[in-house]
Order: sequence, then structure tokens, then C-alpha cells
Amino acid sequence: MKKTVLITGATSGIGKATAQIMAKNNYKVVLCGRRKDRLAELEKELSAFTEVHSLSFDVRDKKDVLESINSLPAEFSDIDVLINNAGNAHGLDPIQTGDLDDWDAMIDINVKGLLYVSKAVIPKMTAKNSGHIINIGSTAAKEVYPNGNVYCGTKHAVDAITAGMRIDLNPFSIRVGAIHPGMVATEFSEVRFKGDVERASNVYKGFDPLQAEDIADIIHFVVSRPYHVNIADLVVMSTAQASSTIVKRD
Repeated sequence: MKKTVLITGATSGIGKATAQIMAKNNYKVVLCGRRKDRLAELEKELSAFTEVHSLSFDVRDKKDVLESINSLPAEFSDIDVLINNAGNAHGLDPIQTGDLDDWDAMIDINVKGLLYVSKAVIPKMTAKNSGHIINIGSTAAKEVYPNGNVYCGTKHAVDAITAGMRIDLNPFSIRVGAIHPGMVATEFSEVRFKGDVERASNVYKGFDPLQAEDIADIIHFVVSRPYHVNIADLVVMSTAQASSTIVKRD
């Protein structure tokens, strides 16, 4: 019997790569994202491998989150694996000049959005005493770097929430873990720098950064371990990266 995986932020980067590898490894896939055109395109692609269902919602909207996930047809409603991947960084400003809208966006997406989606999915997991939740954090969950202030705060929150989930869901035999990537060559920096493609591309120059497929492969490895094995906390960086701010460039 196929297991069902629900992935947020599935329209690009790590989320998209994860959806692709899970579909090719015999999971039913629920794709979640805001961009309907990308969802439709990815659903068409993955339908060649498995059953796919798309949900278009913004994780910041708790009413929309709950209604969308509760609207899943019966064949997709029993979620075995939840991958809380949706997240964003907005701006790279010192705390004294930070933009309030940027702060709201990071807190609403990275923290509250993760909680809303989890709240919608967890009850069925506790009811059946099984399930697996993977929260995508960041090396920013483990250290704070200059101008990272609120973004690092949100990822520290994800780290703490993951630990809390693991404790609270332990009586229900639900696996909970976090994967914390370093620098991954995705649209992440483009969003952080608000569409400044040149500035974003410079982030990944002079070294071999992680690719979305690298993290997706690790997510599949974590999910496919025997059920008594829970990989609770995993930090992943490219060989060139020693910390959030130390990178060996050519």
C-alpha cells in the first residue's frame, strides 16, 4: 500500500525536488503551494509516476490552510509523511533598519505557517498512532549571523518547535525530525534580495553549493529508514561551507 506525503512549498527548490523523488519512489504526493500554474505543471509531470493531488493555499492564512487540507479526497487524506518545507527569508538588514513587513512575512510563513499546516495534519496521525513529520530548518537555526536577526529567530523557533513536537507526539509513535540545510542554490536568495537576480547569483559564486536535489535525496533517505529509526536533527552543508558565514570560494 502506497504511503502519502504532503509537501508545502512544492512549486520550487527543495519542495519541488522532494516531490519528484518521492513520486518516483512510490509515494502518493500532495503538492501544496501558492502558484497554481507551477502546481499544475508539476502535477502533470509527476502523474506519470504516481497519484498526485494539488492544493493551492498560502500557509499564512490559517483558515485557508485548514479548509484546504480538510478538503482532501479520501484517497489522499491519510497523510503518512508531512514535510514542512515552505519558508522564506525577506531582506538582510540590521535590526535597527529592518522592515516590519519583512519581519511579519518571515514569522508568518516560517513559524505560524508551519504550525497551521501541522495542526491540520497531526490529528489523523495521532488517531492511527503513526506518522512522520520533517521540518525544514536552516543552519540559521543553529547560529546567528550579522543581519540575520529575525530570520535566524524564526529558524531557531522551528528548531525548538521540532523538539517540542517530538516530545508531545512521542506517546503516539510519530517520528519527528528537522533537516537544516546550509546554502542551497534555489530561488531562496532571489526572494531574500527581493528580485535582485544579480545580487542573488553572487551568493553562490566561487564554490559548489548544495542543490535542491541533494536535500531531497536526504529527505527520502530519512523517510525510508526502518520505522524504529528516527533521524531527529540533521545539519547539511556543502563541503565549501564551514558555517553560515564562512565559505571557501575560488
